[in-house]
Amino acid sequence: MRHGKSSWEYDVSDKDRPLKERGITDAYLVAKKFVTQKIVPDAIFSSPANRALHTGIIFLRNMGYDLSVLKIQEELYDFSGNQVSKFIKGLDNKLGTAMIFGHNYALTTLANTWGDTYIENVPTSGLVHIQFHSDEWSKIDKGRTKQTIFPKYLKSR
Repeated sequence: MRHGKSSWEYDVSDKDRPLKERGITDAYLVAKKFVTQKIVPDAIFSSPANRALHTGIIFLRNMGYDLSVLKIQEELYDFSGNQVSKFIKGLDNKLGTAMIFGHNYALTTLANTWGDTYIENVPTSGLVHIQFHSDEWSKIDKGRTKQTIFPKYLKSR
């Protein structure tokens, strides 16, 4: 899941940038749609950046989870995908489903590396669900893009 649309309005560090109002509403839209899928993550991780954490909190609230479930991982504050890939490949094999809140271009790169559907750009508040055919995180390779949930397709026109 890519974080919601962030604001450049404040003179703060990149990690401290907050979500814009649109980022909050789009994250709620995607979270509400995701909840209908009845997918239960075994673990939920987020970049330490404010915008990713806030997006994750919106999801947790919509899923009815306690906020303590969200684990902050410094290596998810990555824009290339290398650190995120290494993190995912290092997950405990007891975890069947992991949810990650992070950043572009890392997430678009990994969605295209591991998924079977080309995505030009994972938009802000965009969710890509990939299913792998391996029981070992360290051996994941090409998987199947089960679904994408992008806010622009959820808004009434």
